[in-house]
Amino acid sequence: MLEPPPQTINITPTSAIALAKAILTSHGVSADRAELIATALILADLRGVDTDGINRLPGYIARLQAGVVAPAPELTFHTKTPTMALLDAKNTFRLCGRAGFTCFAYTNASRAMMPWGGAEALLGTLPFAVGVPGGVEGDFVLDMSSCVAARGKMGKAARRGESIPEGCALDVQGRPTTDPAVTLEWDVVLPIGGHWFLVFRPEVFLDDGVEEFRERMDTLLRTVRGVKKVEGFERIYVSGRMEAEVEERKRRRRRRRRRRRRRRRRDGIPFTKAEVDALHYLGLQSGVQIKMEERTSGTMFDELPF
Repeated sequence: MLEPPPQTINITPTSAIALAKAILTSHGVSADRAELIATALILADLRGVDTDGINRLPGYIARLQAGVVAPAPELTFHTKTPTMALLDAKNTFRLCGRAGFTCFAYTNASRAMMPWGGAEALLGTLPFAVGVPGGVEGDFVLDMSSCVAARGKMGKAARRGESIPEGCALDVQGRPTTDPAVTLEWDVVLPIGGHWFLVFRPEVFLDDGVEEFRERMDTLLRTVRGVKKVEGFERIYVSGRMEAEVEERKRRRRRRRRRRRRRRRRDGIPFTKAEVDALHYLGLQSGVQIKMEERTSGTMFDELPF
């Protein structure tokens, strides 16, 4: 039987970034890359994507310690053809596409998923992401894998004593379960690395450049959202729109995800005591004395770079 969900502690975002950056640099990650990684993790927490936030850090450190991820390699760029180049990332942390570019990112993964009807893990989840800059209608952002529910969500539910929805996972005998601790027995640690990215400049393919591309994206998004809806649906969402709404401060205040980010910046990011203790212990193991600060009443918003 699952325990009642534990109480949470609200942590200031800036102190969480400082801890994550210090831990990463103590394991050989350069300061600028550590800043980028730490900021990305906390941005995920602020947006309510807790499965990909700072609680991912212990797994990152384990991979650094095992030599699966290189902390600070010298990247090399190889021009293959006049229109194609290869960036060898030397098995380091994932990279980000530049603003204004369209980016496709793919990665392989370790055994974590069963073929339909199977009773053992054979297939990787094969995560992929797509980011396309838009105009007034917003950007298109997709980040997903081919499984029903991410293992990160299973881990979050297990840490917090929560159940998972039916149809998301099986136990070791191949039977449906709603207990995340049971399904995590299938978890595979230290997945092998390897990423493939496609980034292109839209103006290379269009006579009127980026502006024409943004106009076409706006037309596409408006067309998709304006399609006739089935009964019970008020809106049609394209990928990434819900997350984008979190970051809007002045437009459409009714959006749930945007309110979550504002609340977390004001009140702090909620973590369980066990999660905070685990991150602080990881810091001590890494020789880092920094502690995350609990948000108290009357404190101001953190000054964050995003």
